[in-house]
Amino acid sequence: MADNIISVEHVYKTVQDSTGTLPILHDIHFGLAAGETVAIVGASGSGKSTLLSIMAGLDVPTQGTVKLAGQDMFAVSEDERAALRARHMGFVFQNFQLLAHLSAVENVMLPLELVGVAKARERAQDMLARVGLSARMNAYPKVLSGGEQQRVALARAFVVQPQVLLADEPTGSLDYATGQAVMELMLQLNAEQHTTLVLVTHDRELAQRCSRRIQVAAGHVTAD
Repeated sequence: MADNIISVEHVYKTVQDSTGTLPILHDIHFGLAAGETVAIVGASGSGKSTLLSIMAGLDVPTQGTVKLAGQDMFAVSEDERAALRARHMGFVFQNFQLLAHLSAVENVMLPLELVGVAKARERAQDMLARVGLSARMNAYPKVLSGGEQQRVALARAFVVQPQVLLADEPTGSLDYATGQAVMELMLQLNAEQHTTLVLVTHDRELAQRCSRRIQVAAGHVTAD
């Protein structure tokens, strides 16, 4: 897995509940190359969102590890892991997770400012124009439609030109037409920036548009 941007290496995840130990993931092992588009699919409760969280270093595996750009994410401190994410990753969520007190352009500027990028506002404005929101840069999330909020979220994710973008049900809360438009935009930005795109999705059409599909069932990868 030396040439992979992400290597998931024999990952297990268990949690404790009132009945004892509950297995969530069992011996998950795969690598992702730069520029791949990958859909992680499976029924609700199969473990796919937990897998995505572990790949992001937001959740810690019970056993095994994840390497990002060759760095073991769980061999470093939480602060170092956050810095690693900031350098290499972008995120898109089903519920957008925009900051309500920031305008669209300020939301997109934020990840640039966190890593000290020069001309953050200019870059954020350029990216919002790229996703068709030139006229909405100073609008706050509460006055943006769902599709507009998701485009702001995409701009925020791609503005840092991440090596990896992780998306959890990115079209799940959108109507069909808006979801289609967001899907096209996401794949176009992916191709332009050569980003490795990893999606958790129930959308069969979106999954089919990806170059690879990883099926998760009862905590196991059943197809890769």
